Amino acid sequence: MLDSTLLAELRAAVGEQGLVTGERVRECALDVQGHVPGAQALVRPRSTEQVAAVLRACHAHRQPVVPQGGRTGLVEGTVTTARELILSLELMNRIERVDAPGRSMRVESGVILQRAQEEAERHDLMFPLDLGARGSCTIGGNIATNAGGVRVVRFGMMRNLVLGLEAVLADGTVLCSLNRMLKNNAGYDLKQLFIGSEGTLGVVTRAELKLVARPRSVGTAFVACRDLAGLVQLLGEMDARLGGQLAAFEALWPDYYELTTGTRAGRNPVLQHGYGMYGLIETLGSDVESDEARFERALTAALEEGLVLDAVIAKSEAERRTIWEPREDVWQAQRQYGTTLNFDVSLPIEEMQAYLGHLRVVIGDEFAQGRVFVFGHIADGNLHVIVAPGRDDEASRERVEQLVYAPLAAIGGSISAEHGIGLERRAHLQLSRTPQEIATMHALKAALDPRGILNPGKVIA
Repeated sequence: MLDSTLLAELRAAVGEQGLVTGERVRECALDVQGHVPGAQALVRPRSTEQVAAVLRACHAHRQPVVPQGGRTGLVEGTVTTARELILSLELMNRIERVDAPGRSMRVESGVILQRAQEEAERHDLMFPLDLGARGSCTIGGNIATNAGGVRVVRFGMMRNLVLGLEAVLADGTVLCSLNRMLKNNAGYDLKQLFIGSEGTLGVVTRAELKLVARPRSVGTAFVACRDLAGLVQLLGEMDARLGGQLAAFEALWPDYYELTTGTRAGRNPVLQHGYGMYGLIETLGSDVESDEARFERALTAALEEGLVLDAVIAKSEAERRTIWEPREDVWQAQRQYGTTLNFDVSLPIEEMQAYLGHLRVVIGDEFAQGRVFVFGHIADGNLHVIVAPGRDDEASRERVEQLVYAPLAAIGGSISAEHGIGLERRAHLQLSRTPQEIATMHALKAALDPRGILNPGKVIA
């Protein structure tokens, strides 16, 4: 249990309603993977000033703090032990303003991604970040993990969409850098320290987000190709023919597509099973008629050239959702095969075929009932690999992790494309970062959080 003096200081900082203790913590802090919080107390500040007061008190008492947002992360980045305090940003959920001429939006970190998207649309603009957890993940969490999602090929990662931010350091110092200009080279760009740092260097409280013009047209198609090489060639052709309108290009390997469609999945296939590869293509444009015609011409040319073997184009929003459903049904493997291990790796496109071929062989060799399912944002080299080993024990998990991660070091891949490191991937960090890089991470941590109270143990040991 936390020190009574500290609890009194926290209560003074956030008020009686802002402090949760005992069994109620479990009700408030269960994450998407079902991790039961070990922490015995949770604070819910409503302002940057309250966050600063909480961290000043925790710094003085050397109290470890774990920041939390929507709790949708998949790498144990917000799990807690009994000695830690949860700092939830969920009540800091105000959208402070939208600057339509300047195309920016200022939000508090607890704002849900979907709400930010909808607010931008009200102003005839768009916040481009989009991912499956849009209805529950928060902007602060998106920043802390440098979220990617399905539109990276056009708009980049979350890092590309943050103009400025405000963060509170471990000792309660408020670092306000809420710049809203695209160009600002006045010294170090300090916001970059906090984007992707998973709450280990500071707690993001507010952010200035970059908006773009709301698209007038959306084109969505599902295609079948002969193999991965054909799908990769199609990516290049579509990017060239669509004049910068390509917004998403997703790859579904047959194992994953068959998993998420058909009788067992309770969903009809968009295209029949049996093709070598499947792709999901989406465009965003400014003119419905001309964009639709351009999209159809590009696909027709690909069909005539034999790059595409079959295709369907969505003619309504309902059809668009139907096309996306198999891609986004990532929990289907768990429903059908029990325990699954989910990986989020990136590697050069030219290495994908060999990497996956090797992985399927070694998983099959070591796990009699092992299955591998793959989909990904192929345009940015990001693969989501789901392994159902057929066994549920720690030794099996560690072995699967070794089989998935070890080959990446030799081909210049990354153990984490967009989900972060957390606790789950910390032991494998050296496969993707040099000793010098890791040493620099430790130096940054020591400089900004000398007592090591912010999300201790995450990212780097």
